[in-house]
Amino acid sequence: MSKTKPNNRFSLQRAHASIFALAIAASLVGCAEEAVVEEVQDLRPPVMVAHVESRDVIDRIKATGQFTAKAEATIAAQVNGQVTDLLVREGSAVATGDVLLVIDPERRALEVANAKAQVAEAGAELAVARRNYQRTQSLSKGNAASEARLDEDRTRQLLRRSAKSGAKARLGLAERALADSTVRAPFDGLIARRHVSVGEYLTAGTALFDLVALDPVEVEFTLAEVDSSKVKLGHPVEVSIAPYPDETFKAQVSTISPTIDPRTRTLRVKAELPNPDGRIRPGLFAHVDLGVRKRAAAVVVPQDAVIERADGAVVFRLASSERVERITVVTGVLGEGWIEVKEGLNHGDIVVVRGQDRLDDGVMVSVRQADGQPASPSAVASSGAPQTSESPQ
Repeated sequence: MSKTKPNNRFSLQRAHASIFALAIAASLVGCAEEAVVEEVQDLRPPVMVAHVESRDVIDRIKATGQFTAKAEATIAAQVNGQVTDLLVREGSAVATGDVLLVIDPERRALEVANAKAQVAEAGAELAVARRNYQRTQSLSKGNAASEARLDEDRTRQLLRRSAKSGAKARLGLAERALADSTVRAPFDGLIARRHVSVGEYLTAGTALFDLVALDPVEVEFTLAEVDSSKVKLGHPVEVSIAPYPDETFKAQVSTISPTIDPRTRTLRVKAELPNPDGRIRPGLFAHVDLGVRKRAAAVVVPQDAVIERADGAVVFRLASSERVERITVVTGVLGEGWIEVKEGLNHGDIVVVRGQDRLDDGVMVSVRQADGQPASPSAVASSGAPQTSESPQ
């Protein structure tokens, strides 16, 4: 009996040692598995995400253009002659019918008098020819005049009648030249430039003045083909210009081109606005804003979520808490820090906003918080809940 007890004690110690060794081995295996999991997670691309939001957006069309005069003309001389009188200066305001310049009216008056004398002479010759023809016609009835004489007098009468018609036409031209020697304003406006001086000899077609009307004025701009259906005649337009940065001018669309420019794929549009004080000058650069319509609850995402690829605009959406899918989207209105998504996403979707450069369809990702720490699935689902707000006007 004295030899059995030491053997039992030794066996018990060995059993305790084995259990301890197994516990240590299990602990080491567990640590190894955790290390492997952490290492696998570290290999996943880190990303930050945000929820798709809802906003009330305005389809706002903006364009650039320039102001033009609604009426603008270069007035030219209609007759030859010397400038005998100049009645306006550059910058002068004129009304329709005001006399601007006179071109040798005395000469034109003499031409009119000469033309009238020619008409009178042609009339007298026609009267003589008519009497001769009537006399010959009476004689021919009694066989006292030949048919040849009758035909000759008839032809002479026709020639004299034509001569009188020609003299009347020349009189009309002379009277027109007399009227044209006095140059008048064709519409209300300002003399933008004077090209001639008193005493200068002019030929027909010589430029005399540049006349421009400043009230109202028009702003001319172009719209992209995609926006061509969103503007109508009478549509209100807001215009801003550099000389008056604190003011916004109201205008209305007055002209819409019936065709799209095939080279630029743009539509030419004009808007008219009053300019009673003449502050707005043709040639000024203009920023045009057409707020078209308001749409409620539009799908929007942070602007950083959308990346441009060869096949268009792309976002990466969380298909699960750890896997992303590549979505091609159609974008719309662009705001400050956000962009509308017309097609491809729904309210409540979660999209990647940081780390997309290393992503592809179906890739496993590691969702991180703003401080870089891993985000739990519950935190991902609750963060950035959809909101409804109105976009800035």
